[in-house]
Amino acid sequence: MYRLFVKRFLDIVLSGLALLVLSPVLIVVAVLVRIRLGSPVIFHQERPGRGEKIFTLCKFRTMTDERDEKGELLPDAQRLTAFGSFLRRSSLDELPELFNIFRGDMSVIGPRPLLTGYLPYYTERERLRHTVRPGLTGLAQVSGRNFIAWDDRLAKDVEYVETLSFLTDLKILWKTVTVVMKEEDVAVETDSVEGYLWDEREKLREVP
Repeated sequence: MYRLFVKRFLDIVLSGLALLVLSPVLIVVAVLVRIRLGSPVIFHQERPGRGEKIFTLCKFRTMTDERDEKGELLPDAQRLTAFGSFLRRSSLDELPELFNIFRGDMSVIGPRPLLTGYLPYYTERERLRHTVRPGLTGLAQVSGRNFIAWDDRLAKDVEYVETLSFLTDLKILWKTVTVVMKEEDVAVETDSVEGYLWDEREKLREVP
């Protein structure tokens, strides 16, 4: 009952309330992003959701569009400003994902939606992470946030799917608040997370 109906109902209620309550914060952050980092204010990226259906993830942008003499974007670390780092450490950059949750692309709690480029490398068991909606936060995130090892991260995602319950979601939500407030284990440079995970993917089963 919880997995099929109650969880989605709570997602709609919680994300709707959060959007109303946090609307002043969303507006202020959007204005600051526009002033300090430029346009567009929202960063869009395709991610796999439930059933591996692709959806567009929304976040506040945290990097500039600085380019080299050839017109190519500079490395992520060079385009990430102090303001962008603050947005990531405080998780304010994640707030637009509330819209993803409200319209059904995501859930408040669930496996984080990873890059579409990882799809061919999951084992059959790891693909269980895509049998539920991806989440704003999840078991892997409160077990080490961005720096948990790749295999452990996927194992935590599967563990979540297999033990999904209201009590589990409640515990993860509480731990998330604690982790965010303490700003624990937050990667502020894209290279330190995405590059790390991309290298770690080689440990997964090779595509035939």
